[in-house]
This record gives sequence, C-alpha cells and structure tokens, in this order.
Amino acid sequence: MSTSPDGVADAARFAATDLGAEPVFLMARAASIGSAEANRRLADLRLKVRHYSVLSLACSGAAPTQRELSQFLVLDPSQIVAIVDELERRGAVERQTDPRDRRSKVIVPTEDGRALYAHAREVVDGATETSVAQLSAAEQGELRRLLQKVAF
Repeated sequence: MSTSPDGVADAARFAATDLGAEPVFLMARAASIGSAEANRRLADLRLKVRHYSVLSLACSGAAPTQRELSQFLVLDPSQIVAIVDELERRGAVERQTDPRDRRSKVIVPTEDGRALYAHAREVVDGATETSVAQLSAAEQGELRRLLQKVAF
C-alpha cells in the first residue's frame, strides 16, 4: 500500500474502487475517521467516544436505562455496564431507581459529570469541525440532516 509523505494511505487510489462508492462503507469510514479524531482529543479527559456518548445521554435529561443505552448506541449490554461502571467510579454518573419501573436503574449525571460533559462536548465539537472541515456550512447542515434521516 502506498503512502503519502505523512504516512497516510493513498486514499484516492482506494476511493476509486467499488468499495469507495458503497454508502454503508462510506458511513463506516467517515464514522471511524471522526471517532478516531474525537478519541485522540478526549484522551486528555480519560474518555473515549463511547464514554462521551453515555455521559451525553445521561446529561440530556432523558434518564436512560442501561438497556435503552445499549439499544440506542447499538452496543452490547455488557459494554454499557462496563462504561457506566467506569463513569460511576469516576463520580460522573449514578445509577438511580427508575421511577417508571422500580426494577430498572436510570443513569443520571452528577455535578462533576455535568462539568466533565461540558468540557468533553467542547472537545468533541472541535473534533467534528476538523472531521467536516472540507464541507461548507450548508453541506455540514445537509450532512447532519441526511445522517439523522438514516439513523432515525
């Protein structure tokens, strides 16, 4: 595989393949590039995109259960448990009894968790700006609209 002087694979060569035109691959590649940039920037906060996603939903006011987090984030329940456990150890979230179903627990942020999320959101916003920098503001809005349409 040829690389450019900065060590990056010659993407143009592969973009011209059949795979380079498949929407599912393109969405996955774009997500991987964005996640890698966000993970790189979140490292200073000792977070990864998955932790950020759980923390964001906890801070959203939606009071998600672990099961809902698993379904919405398309992660195995055991992965959600590990992420929530880690955020709980850090004092960022708490498990509380779900008022809708006392057998379930909802994930809610602590004050420290809200502060961590606010900082992490700025970091992720910066990663997003870098990931979509080659798009105009209108194209960025259209991309967001199309991705929401596909995702929901």
